[in-house]
Amino acid sequence: MRRMIDFDCAGDTLAGTLDEAGGTTGLLIVSGGNEIRSGAYAGQAAIAELLATIDAPVFRYDRRGIGDSEGMNSGFDGSAEDIAAAVAAFRKCAPHITRIVAFGNCDAASALALYHDGLGLDALILANPWVIETAATDDAPTPPSAAAIRSRYWARIKNPRSLIDLLTGKIDLKKLAGGLASASRKDEVTGLAKRIADCLAQTALPVHLLIARSDTTAMAFMGAWADGVFGLVRERSNVRIEMCDTASHSFAGADAKAWLLDQIKGVLKD
Repeated sequence: MRRMIDFDCAGDTLAGTLDEAGGTTGLLIVSGGNEIRSGAYAGQAAIAELLATIDAPVFRYDRRGIGDSEGMNSGFDGSAEDIAAAVAAFRKCAPHITRIVAFGNCDAASALALYHDGLGLDALILANPWVIETAATDDAPTPPSAAAIRSRYWARIKNPRSLIDLLTGKIDLKKLAGGLASASRKDEVTGLAKRIADCLAQTALPVHLLIARSDTTAMAFMGAWADGVFGLVRERSNVRIEMCDTASHSFAGADAKAWLLDQIKGVLKD
């Protein structure tokens, strides 16, 4: 059964949804960006429904200023109180649970990495963590990382059609030179990436990093992952990274959806 839950966060009323089940391990889903708790194309609602059928209760919520929740939207970096309130609400409305696994994609993964300590969580599933310092706007979208540009050019190089286009003048050589210059630069490791690395290096929780191999946000994270800033995290035995061969940030498509669900099920059973 699915039921709506209202709960308090610093004086504001937040809206949550509980997919009830009898299992003692529950999943807390934290939405990324400004998405409502159902997720893109109701993807998070679908995950919750499927997991409930295998006896895993699932709690989703809208943070302050999003969807049906009151308050001011302070973005993912201002969501520590929202996550803490959601954990407390989950335990209150499903008192039989003894273990909570938290899942977030994009900047929700970053928020969980930064603010999970002391909340009584038992494991983290972090998909495509956001490490780009500046958020995109309608007027100035976030430029792709050098890692993403390299991947794009490598895909074009492997396509025989690109050679034909080059020889027939269909490729602008000036643009090509500029693109290659961008691809050759090294991505700067941001302060956000360093903060996330510091938190993950100190946590004792099992951390499961799920990466969409060809997603631009994931590529930016993997660029930072390869840098020394995540060196201590890579050495931790409690941190595991898995790759999905998809370009979909939200793991859309039948194969990617099935892969994501299998990963989450595996962590819930650990």
